[in-house]
Amino acid sequence: MKLVKLFEEFINEGVHDKNILKAIFMAGGPGSGKSRVAKELFDIPEGGIQSISYSTGLKVINSDQAFEYELQKIGIDPKNLATMSPAEFDAVTQGEGSPRERAKKLTMHRQTLYMRGRLGMLIDGTGDDYKKIQTKKNLIEKLGYDTFMIFVNTSLEVALERNAARSRSLPEALVKEIWQAVQNNIGHFQTLFGNENIIIIDNSLSGTAHIKQMEGAIAKLLRKPLQNRIGKQWVKANS
Repeated sequence: MKLVKLFEEFINEGVHDKNILKAIFMAGGPGSGKSRVAKELFDIPEGGIQSISYSTGLKVINSDQAFEYELQKIGIDPKNLATMSPAEFDAVTQGEGSPRERAKKLTMHRQTLYMRGRLGMLIDGTGDDYKKIQTKKNLIEKLGYDTFMIFVNTSLEVALERNAARSRSLPEALVKEIWQAVQNNIGHFQTLFGNENIIIIDNSLSGTAHIKQMEGAIAKLLRKPLQNRIGKQWVKANS
């Protein structure tokens, strides 16, 4: 009964959600400053494993938040990831029962509930795996979502500097590998989402003025009337 009630609550919230059936993917490698961009553009609260954009109501999907929480539960400071041996790093990021896998499962469960209610989502990812984003995009579009992307870009030098300074640093070699993979996918994402549905932010600069300048573009994306035919039918059936 509790699950049925929870499902009904998500359905009802979804129908009245101001950004119903809108999904924004965020992409950018370690040290790109995605968290700062999200905080400035969407008013995302810091900390915790479940977040909601105060300004848009979008539900935040970010397994990194849950990963840090799982690490801290077992007494590991996320900052120490950068200095772990390969075996230690694999132990917390690979395999069933690892903190990373537990974080992924928790995040996926939450996302599934959001999708059942067709709630608006901000899906935070890296962007190094094109197929993964393509598959997820296709899946949620079949549920009726319109999809968009915000691509946060930086130079490799800036990415390395920021990675070294952040609370959950990664090994430098891994940052370089992911940065290059993300760069290779920029053109693919532009084709996948369409130029009118992707915003690329050069976040190599310090400060937030250049981020604030993009607020109008984000608002324009979210103001777009729902285009997905499946989504329109869902709204009609549940209104």
